[in-house]
Amino acid sequence: MKYTEIPRTLFIQNRQRLFALMFPNHIAILNSNDIMPTNADGTMPFRQNNDLFYLSGIDQEESILILFPDAPEMKFREILFLKETNENIEIWEGHKYTKDEATKTSGIENIYWLHELNTILHTLMGLCEGVYLNSNEHSRAVIEVETRDARFIKKIKNDYPLHQYERLSPLMTHLRPIKSNIEIQLLQQACDITEKGFRRVLNFVKPNVMEYEIEAEFIHEFIRNRSNGFGYTPIIASGYSACVLHYIQNNQLCKDGDVILIDVGAEYSNYNADMTRCIPVNGKFTTRQKQVYNAVLRVMKAATNMLKVGTIWNDYQEQVGEIMTKELIDLGLISLDEVQNQSKDSPAYKKYFMHGTSHHLGLDVHDVSNRYRKFEAGMVLTCEPGIYIREENLGIRLENDILITTDGNFDLMANIPLEAEEIEDLMHKK
Repeated sequence: MKYTEIPRTLFIQNRQRLFALMFPNHIAILNSNDIMPTNADGTMPFRQNNDLFYLSGIDQEESILILFPDAPEMKFREILFLKETNENIEIWEGHKYTKDEATKTSGIENIYWLHELNTILHTLMGLCEGVYLNSNEHSRAVIEVETRDARFIKKIKNDYPLHQYERLSPLMTHLRPIKSNIEIQLLQQACDITEKGFRRVLNFVKPNVMEYEIEAEFIHEFIRNRSNGFGYTPIIASGYSACVLHYIQNNQLCKDGDVILIDVGAEYSNYNADMTRCIPVNGKFTTRQKQVYNAVLRVMKAATNMLKVGTIWNDYQEQVGEIMTKELIDLGLISLDEVQNQSKDSPAYKKYFMHGTSHHLGLDVHDVSNRYRKFEAGMVLTCEPGIYIREENLGIRLENDILITTDGNFDLMANIPLEAEEIEDLMHKK
């Protein structure tokens, strides 16, 4: 890992929060993610299962966490199983956690090697009444590859068919949206690294650079600041491409007179930033480009003010839509007649602003959440309205990451240039 050590108090407290939600005399079992193959003997970079990381801080493949808060013996209440290393693994793959290192990272005292799992698990299954098993239940997940968790679920249900089984996902979905102070610091670090990348790009962009060259500037700055890289596939979209919401090819020439939509975020210690900015290729917005830009900025500022304790998701989106509707009328993009004749399910503004305004942010870029839960202090959400005018080859989206607090909110990206004039000034200081 490139990131600095995370205080293990984070993971100790996270486990205690989970214990408070579990049924009596139940255990919870979590598996690490697989290392996924590509072709021949190639593999994708490893990315830890976020729930296992949230509860242990262990960032290594072939790890299993078992939690049994009501176990009759202390040694069974928190158990971590790790891949046992040897000289050959050390030579070919490098260092793996020792038992002492795993305890230092996680705060878990009882560390075993994986080959000891079946014996200990058999003992625990004889003591518990039920088992929480983990799975990916994210509303936007499309799962076509069997995960390590899924394989484990089939095996344990086959081996112990008479136990009561529960879903762990609803508990994690309840816990993870509320960020602790340590998590907020990690998210702030990811945002600060993202800022460094953006300021670097402002000094780099000019007519006839390629989108992938801008991407390269970001990744250079991210990695040199201890990030593992992009928290998600970056969008560097100039001209018409900015109207393609998930454009990731990043292979076009940035032409004089166009605007570039940049949607990137650094990942730091598995936590993610998510930023969108739009900058003129030649360093100067046209009158029309600035008109649209400032309309989006006004919507963003109004929406940010709504991100506070007690806000209901659907009400929030509806109010943002009303504000966006007025801006689109003023821009001449929709008419009063279209608004008066719109249906509730398909409002007129959706022609130019077709996505949601916010999503939760954390270990996942689209972090786990319940859209029917009122906003609470400690939640971190993006705020990202946009206007996409394909007939003008112009797409503008602006996005910051917002922490909800007891008395309002705090912008984790407040230091990243946002006003159109500030961006122009910085681009001309090359």
